Parts: sequence; C-alpha cells; structure tokens
Amino acid sequence: MSRSALVGNVTAMLEDAGFLVSERCAVRPKSFDVAARRDDSLLLVKILGNIDAFDGRTGIEMRRLGGFLDATPMVIGLRTRDEDLKPGVMYLRHGVPVLSPDTALDLFVEDVPPMIYAAPGGLYVNIDGKVLADEREDRDWSLGRLATELGVSRRTVSKYEDGMNASVEVAARMEDLLDAPLANPVDVFESPEALADDDEAESHSAEDSLVAVLTRVGFNVHPTTRAPFTTVSEDDGTAENVLTGNSAFTPTAEKRARIMSSLGTVTRTRSVYVVDRSKRDAVEGTALIEREEIDAIRDPDDLRDLIQERAEEPA
Repeated sequence: MSRSALVGNVTAMLEDAGFLVSERCAVRPKSFDVAARRDDSLLLVKILGNIDAFDGRTGIEMRRLGGFLDATPMVIGLRTRDEDLKPGVMYLRHGVPVLSPDTALDLFVEDVPPMIYAAPGGLYVNIDGKVLADEREDRDWSLGRLATELGVSRRTVSKYEDGMNASVEVAARMEDLLDAPLANPVDVFESPEALADDDEAESHSAEDSLVAVLTRVGFNVHPTTRAPFTTVSEDDGTAENVLTGNSAFTPTAEKRARIMSSLGTVTRTRSVYVVDRSKRDAVEGTALIEREEIDAIRDPDDLRDLIQERAEEPA
C-alpha cells in the first residue's frame, strides 16, 4: 500500500469514528500528518508504512506540540523492518504511542482499547494487582502456591499484586489458573513525560524578529522545527493559542497558511502568517499581517483583534 493510500485510509477511519480531521500537512519537514479532534480529545497523528522511519527528533517535536496544544501525539503504522505490527498491541517509539491501523480502528471505532503493549524483551499487560490478590485469597491460595503454579518466585507474585506488569505468557497463565480477567487496558492517551521547552529544540536567538516581537507583547513563544507553523504562542489571558508562520508570501507560504487554517479549526487555535508584503488580508482562516504592522503591536489583545479582523475578511 502506498503511503498516500495509507494516509487516506487512516483519515477516513478517523472521520468514520466521529473525528474532525485537518487537511494533510503536505509540506516538509513535518512532524505530523493530520490533527484530529473528537469532543475534547485532540490527536496529532503521524502515518507511516514503516515506523522505523520515525526518528527521535520528530518524536520530541510531537511530544512538545502535544504539550502546547493539549493533544496526544500518535503514530499509526503498518510494520517495522522485521515484522507487521500486531493487532491489539500498543508500541512506543521515542515516547510516542504507535498503533497499527487495525488497533486504531478497534480503539476509535469499536471503543476497544489495546490490552497489550510492546517493551524491550517482549509483550506485556497491565495486571490489576487488587483483582489478582482478591482472586488468590478467594481461593485461599498463598503467594507461594500461586508462585509454584506459575513457575516464578513468591517475590515476583507479590510484585504483581503491587502493580508490576507481567509478560503476556505469564498473564495468560494467571488468568487460566484463577479463571478471571486480570489485565487492564493500555491507556493510549496517558500523557508522556513532559519536555522542557528547550529540550532538543533548535535554538532561536533574540534577533529572530517574530519570536522577539511576540515575546515583547506578552506571549510565551514555543518555536517549532518540523511543523507547518513557526511557533505556538500563548499568553496568560486566554486559553486560545496562536499558530504563527513567518516568510515571504510565496506559493509555498500560501500553502502553509492554508494548512494552518485547517489545523486551527481542529486544534481550536488562531493562526497568523507574517509576511513582508501582501495585498490580501487572509488565506482562508489564517490572517496575513505585514512585518511592519506586527513590529508596531504592543499588546497581545491588539494582535488577537487584528488576527480576528483579518481572518473574517474574504480571502
């Protein structure tokens, strides 16, 4: 299957599951392919045939963007170099959850989360330690007896009851012995460990005019390196972030502005593209502001008002 067809299939699946899906981020470099929202759940989705192509820098960028936009970064892929991704299993690459299309379909359409996750050494499940202890005690089994039946140490069984996860094989034996379900679903939406704003990000000096202006007027500015936009900017007065771009107004810039508009609709952000000169007020929902205009702005509300005014004008 071509990557274009795979992206189309995944997009259609998300739409069938009730997600509002953005336009594909068909510009390079790109950390994710589409944004998708259903109710308050926002996904940033990278779609790959071979997930080995997902590198560490892209993983860091997706995790940072997930933090700024209150979104879950996710990779949906078909295979690694060694094998196809298994259904019902969550993989992890560079801190980002990875699902096969079948696993994503089960999760988003059928509301059936994966029960297994891959980690170094094999496949594992989350054991509900309280249920395990209750089932063992209901049968009047000691830790030692269950350990003997499983072929593990008494200390290992105690750790399972304290919340340590188990291999798929051991978990299956425990469920067979106790005739009870013991595994908890894998939480695909669990927030990964937070990244500092400057972790592995490319440096932006104070001379970067757009970053400097946005910072001066009161925004917290988070530069990006592999997104269709240059920064995600926020201030303490509103929960609505601003996606910003910055370049001469070329056909590529117009394409980026159009993608930013689509992303803004899905991520519930405003978008603005700073250009040297333009005879237009907006590209769809992305406001166009000339550099001289933004240099004169002194307050974040002034910038928001100008973005809203421009974005509401016919493009």
